[in-house]
Amino acid sequence: MRFDILTIFPAFFNGPLDHGVLKRAIATGIVDVRTHDLRAFTHDRHRTVDDRPFGGGEGMVLKPEPIHDCFQTLGIAPKPTRDTARETVILLSAQGQPFTQTIAHELAATERVVFLCGRYEGIDERINTLLCDRELSIGDYILSGGELAAAVILDSVVRLLPGVLGNPDSARNESFGTEAAPEKGALTADGVPDSTHLSGGLLDYPHYTRPAEFLGLGVPEVLQQGDHSAIRKWRREMALSKTLRNRPDLLAKADLTRKDQEFLSRLELTEDDPST
Repeated sequence: MRFDILTIFPAFFNGPLDHGVLKRAIATGIVDVRTHDLRAFTHDRHRTVDDRPFGGGEGMVLKPEPIHDCFQTLGIAPKPTRDTARETVILLSAQGQPFTQTIAHELAATERVVFLCGRYEGIDERINTLLCDRELSIGDYILSGGELAAAVILDSVVRLLPGVLGNPDSARNESFGTEAAPEKGALTADGVPDSTHLSGGLLDYPHYTRPAEFLGLGVPEVLQQGDHSAIRKWRREMALSKTLRNRPDLLAKADLTRKDQEFLSRLELTEDDPST
């Protein structure tokens, strides 16, 4: 899979690309990541990439010409004829659609992704209209530019590619995972997911490792007793509890069994009335 990043700060990516999962994926040839300096496509001695906005206002706007000229060297199909299931162009923007794990899976199924990193007040909107397939945002806050967002999305997508992670289930059995939802996948006799991991759209459950006691806090006994059915049940309930506490909005879309719903009802009742 190939990634192209259009930016005025190509050296920014030296750090993210030189560590961990991304470094290994590049070294093994699973992905090809190329940065493109927009200043190389300017035609004045100051290498100007921005200008004041029409209509007035604060800040500067990235000019369309360098972006367009850079894009012309990439060999990407024109927007009207582009097969976005194979290659896609993404503008990183605070005004974009929220990036999610579902979108990460969509992008991981393509062959090529082009990231356009906005800066200052953004880019000339005509570039968005003429070249970009979608705008993505990594959250409801403002960054100085799209480079950080591109690095986040790049990491999120690459780790989903076959062969990148040591254990292929690591990318599937995490927070926000939706594969093998409880009522669709195998259940144990006590009604919990057969897998000890699958989240079914919930947040992940808490994890523990050695030592068994740390600063007076012990590992939950259920995790030390070897009863896999009890462990699965505990992990499912902890995932439900954490999701209710930190991201209750996810519950509306999660795959919940009748026992899940009964457990959540007991939790909500306890929160409303501590005496219960």
